[in-house]
Amino acid sequence: MRGPVAHLLDTPHHDGSPLYAPAGAALGERVPVRVRVPASGTERAVWLRTIRDGEPRLEPARLDQETEHERWYVADVLVHNPLTSYRFLLDEPGGYRWLNGRGAHQRDVPDAADFRLSAHDPAPAWLDTAFVYQVFPDRFARSSGHHGEPAGPLPDWAQPVAWGTEPAALGRDTSTQLFGGDLPGIQSRLDHLQRLGVDTLYLTPIFPARSNHRYDASTFDRVDPLLGGDQALASLSSELHARGMRLVGDLTTNHTGAGHEWFVTAQADPSSEEARFYYPSDEPPGYVGWLEHASLPKLDWSAPGLAGRMVEGPESVIARWLRPPYGLDGWRIDVANMTGRYGGQDQTHEVARMIRSTMRAHNRDAVLVSEHFHDAGADMGVGGWHVNMNYSAFTRPVWSWLVEPGSTLPFIGMPVVVPRRSGRTMVETMRDFDAAVPWSVTRHQWNMLASHDTARLRTVVGSRERAEVAAAMLFTYPGTPVVFAGDEGGMTGENGEHARASMPWDEIDAGGGPHWDATTFETYRRLAALRRSSVALRTGGLRWAVVTDDAVAFLRETADERVLVLLARGPWSGALLPGHLLAPGERAQNLYGGGDLRLVDGALVLPGDGPGVQVWRLA
Repeated sequence: MRGPVAHLLDTPHHDGSPLYAPAGAALGERVPVRVRVPASGTERAVWLRTIRDGEPRLEPARLDQETEHERWYVADVLVHNPLTSYRFLLDEPGGYRWLNGRGAHQRDVPDAADFRLSAHDPAPAWLDTAFVYQVFPDRFARSSGHHGEPAGPLPDWAQPVAWGTEPAALGRDTSTQLFGGDLPGIQSRLDHLQRLGVDTLYLTPIFPARSNHRYDASTFDRVDPLLGGDQALASLSSELHARGMRLVGDLTTNHTGAGHEWFVTAQADPSSEEARFYYPSDEPPGYVGWLEHASLPKLDWSAPGLAGRMVEGPESVIARWLRPPYGLDGWRIDVANMTGRYGGQDQTHEVARMIRSTMRAHNRDAVLVSEHFHDAGADMGVGGWHVNMNYSAFTRPVWSWLVEPGSTLPFIGMPVVVPRRSGRTMVETMRDFDAAVPWSVTRHQWNMLASHDTARLRTVVGSRERAEVAAAMLFTYPGTPVVFAGDEGGMTGENGEHARASMPWDEIDAGGGPHWDATTFETYRRLAALRRSSVALRTGGLRWAVVTDDAVAFLRETADERVLVLLARGPWSGALLPGHLLAPGERAQNLYGGGDLRLVDGALVLPGDGPGVQVWRLA
């Protein structure tokens, strides 16, 4: 085996976290930003480059602190624009380097990866500690406890199936199989969420529809009676809040169902206000559908009256469910990237800001989460969506690193299989996408290993050991951990529809079974507790320390705590880190994994074991 690999801690660093920049800034304010340069650096001077009203400006940074191991420079940024970008210039012998969100570069770079300060209000502070649990209501729990086919009366679209039936993976049945889960059933199982460490429940849509997924709502004015109706939501919300937990709903602002009362009126009366809510088309079926689906007619946000119905005012859809007795703590917006966009029309930012403003008026601590499967950088940090469901910067790169060798699973919406890539490629991808948004967004992004729209994690990675590595990344990486119900027990599924299996409560109550891995549940529970125990893991910055094909290590740091995380998908060469990461006379405290971090000849020795997870508190 080759000798230990080199570390990455001898490069300049800035990440926008509180060690380096303020958590927030107001327009017109001057705020200090800091950059860390190793003692081995050859810089003659450090400059701060900002963009003000579209024009670059350079100001000298001043040496603020110097130790045996590093130098800290500081410069002041004038927050002149709502989103102020900046990066650092290091003047060095023979040339210069730029430092931006992707790292240090001995060449000129575009502004796309510059650091950013946002003057917009950040996401609510409770996301600092949140652990979100996603539930697909039809598949979580039945209040009746009955395991056979759900009893009637049932809508004509529904195909009743017994609890525990394997869900259809393809075809029309994927949207019509009805398992009969309901909101009282969820309420009856809140102890399970709390045992896991969950403090926020996110429900996929709960409005009446003509499908089990309910993204084709027929109204936004009431809760589906199949789920228990309005009173069931009020009761669930009350119980969650009594336990100190929160509840986030799911809304389609891009479209309604073809059975929606607005659309029915629009089709019946072309002169109605509702008729303006949808785009006409000369092609069948005579209107524009989301991705050409006739069952999902697309909303036109230029239509007079739509904003009033959906967003503005106390009786709007957005506001009504935030108020008692329902008291939602936020909304996740389905296909947010398409809302208000069609042809030459682009009102996405306007709509997002409108929703955020209404939410603040009714619940200042409500969160607004977008669904955006690809690059969301242009839509974040502009005063609209607080955070995004982080497929691009988290789910996809983690899958590609930990996927089971030889897997034939499709890669999240692409006509190719999940590629098996190196740790270097994973980190490059994460840095690219993280650099496209302000740190205030990165620190709260909704990170997921799977969702109701993807294959199950266990099916992707193939083993309990690699699932543990993935879960450790979820609970130690910057952002908000989000778990799809069942992943904590190693449930399987080959695509989003197949993954929507009913929870095996008999096995869960019995402590395990063929569909429930109690060891994996304990792993998730321990990792959630680890995150809660560490301020650095919740709010600290991120420094990559080691990046190899088969292992990565990074530091999470605050002013008072430094935590080292080592993740390996298999055996690797090991690495040596600078011994000064430990305070003089201190020993590394093992927080997870049970291994010692040895100090040998002044260097910290990272072991080459794998697959596995090790987490240490250094100081």
